[in-house]
Amino acid sequence: MSTTDTRPVTAVVHVYVKQKCLADFIALTRMNSENSKQEPGNLRFDVLQSVADPCEFILYEMYRTAEDSAAHKQTAHYAKWREGAEPMMAKPRAAEQFRAECR
Repeated sequence: MSTTDTRPVTAVVHVYVKQKCLADFIALTRMNSENSKQEPGNLRFDVLQSVADPCEFILYEMYRTAEDSAAHKQTAHYAKWREGAEPMMAKPRAAEQFRAECR
């Protein structure tokens, strides 16, 4: 039996956005999501906005492998998102990594 973990890698990123930046953040994040979905190792990229607090978002990103997830962070669209989105954040984003057990 192989010891290599073949389950997809999932990042759950919590983002809190300044109220005045909501529209710009959504547009920029939509661009990143749409481009990320074109990456060969991407399985999913969802952008969720809280019903209770419209300034709270979760980015749900799933990649085939850890290498695919790392490659995402080297893309031009991710760099554009990171540079543009960081000043819009009310506090630094927080990310957690998971392995997909059931899909």
